[in-house]
Amino acid sequence: MPHDTKPDAHGHGHHHHGHAPGAPAQLLLLTLLLTLGYAVVEAGMGLWTGSLALLADAGHMITDAGALGLSLIVARIALRPRSANMTYGYRRAEVIGALVNAATMVAISLFILVEAAQRLASPPELRGAGLLYTALGGLLLNLCAAGLLARSAKDNLNVRSALLHVLGDALGSVAAIVAGLSVLVFDFKLADPLASLAIAAVIGYGSVRVLREASEVLMEATPTDIDIGQLERTILDTPGVSAVHDLHVWCLTPSQPMLTAHVVLKHAAHGTDVAKRVGERLHALHGLDHVTIQPEPPAPDLVPLRIRGERKKG
Repeated sequence: MPHDTKPDAHGHGHHHHGHAPGAPAQLLLLTLLLTLGYAVVEAGMGLWTGSLALLADAGHMITDAGALGLSLIVARIALRPRSANMTYGYRRAEVIGALVNAATMVAISLFILVEAAQRLASPPELRGAGLLYTALGGLLLNLCAAGLLARSAKDNLNVRSALLHVLGDALGSVAAIVAGLSVLVFDFKLADPLASLAIAAVIGYGSVRVLREASEVLMEATPTDIDIGQLERTILDTPGVSAVHDLHVWCLTPSQPMLTAHVVLKHAAHGTDVAKRVGERLHALHGLDHVTIQPEPPAPDLVPLRIRGERKKG
């Protein structure tokens, strides 16, 4: 695939590439409707069976529906075109939405831990059959929703955080299934709080990972999959480059890394040509598409004495 590098008026070399629009809002909307609809079903079944596990899972799903609604709003915002005062556009709204969602999930996991501890001390009465069948339906729905979101979760932190919520619901359904089977077969009522403790640990671990990734993007940290030393060597090995400084790499979103650097030219090297070569090498060797290179003339002590003498005469 050809990639053109064009200098601007200041001698920068850029790779400009179109990016797919923001998060798939249609998938988020469908997942939201599925989640909210079955939360109502679970709440009704929880009241009918007297199952606190189903009521708790229904509350969890309603909370997740709110998180999915936030993801949907953020996805719509991310689709807005860039403007004079928002020259990068609104893609980073995805990261902010992921941060809020992950923080919500951390709070939910802490709530589950507290609730599970209380149930260990005083196990609630459960009607296993109604609990089991309702939980099986919830698991099937959550797996369908997760399959929809997984299509876009790899390159979109906002969708990934929404997927985390759905998987958390699926784990809640698994815990309810285990609890239902345990009550029906073994009359073991402690299965529900024990499973809840495991779920809280899994949700908390995943949420902290998303929180850390979103925070690193917002703090403009170097992406974890990029070796800044290798980038520097690639630039220095480019013909016409004698030195590099002010090398910065960050992400607009996790799927959109960016790089800027100042390169000092070797004697007789042309800034536009060098900027173009650096951009092409960074794309070919490291997959970087959005690159800005500022060429600078060589230091005076690097310029041959004969040429410096000619400049003084001029």
